[in-house]
Amino acid sequence: MNKKLLSDLKKTLVAAQVAPIVVKPKIVPPKNPDDDLDDASLFAKATKGVQRLVIEETVSVKTNLRAKWDENTVARRAAAEGAADMAHEALSDTVALLNPVSNEAILSFRRTGIQQGVFKKLKDGQLMWKAAVDLHGCTVEQARQAVLDIIFEAQNEGITIIKIVHGKGYRKDDETQAGLLKTCVNGWLQQHRSVLAFHSAPPKDGGNGAVMVLLKKQQPPKNAEEKR
Repeated sequence: MNKKLLSDLKKTLVAAQVAPIVVKPKIVPPKNPDDDLDDASLFAKATKGVQRLVIEETVSVKTNLRAKWDENTVARRAAAEGAADMAHEALSDTVALLNPVSNEAILSFRRTGIQQGVFKKLKDGQLMWKAAVDLHGCTVEQARQAVLDIIFEAQNEGITIIKIVHGKGYRKDDETQAGLLKTCVNGWLQQHRSVLAFHSAPPKDGGNGAVMVLLKKQQPPKNAEEKR
């Protein structure tokens, strides 16, 4: 072969050679199976096996103080509240309303140990009251607070005889509400530990529209006795 042709062929082959192309492999992350899920499905998957925490909220509901009451309603309320309410130191409307009294009823209560002679004097108005409160126009809650207040203040002043004017509660527009405050006062006073006895007032002091109350004498604090 002609050396010139051989030389030309070698040059052609060298010129035709192409540098090798290095291709870096493309790193593709593994497909996340969650990519095709919507938000709701993702949340359901994330919370799978988690128990829902149910929180029982205690809601304080104010009683409608002017709401109508009847025996069935009161009985249901008493059953719902149970013995816990009966034993509570606060004055319970439920306990009071379980024993309704009529407009003209004579209220009379005496704890064991109170002498009959003392009770008769209270009944006849011979024991003069030193403090009084008139509940006319009060709601049940206002009346309850007024009863608590006068008992507390009277005992602090050393007063043992008070008068509470509850009225007879005549209601021409609604007979079912007649005697509501009178019924409540009758029940509240029997619940209060400081009340020893009570009786409807004599005519000159309000008759069946008021009640005379004998309170337990407040014992002075021990510190006060020592100072004396």
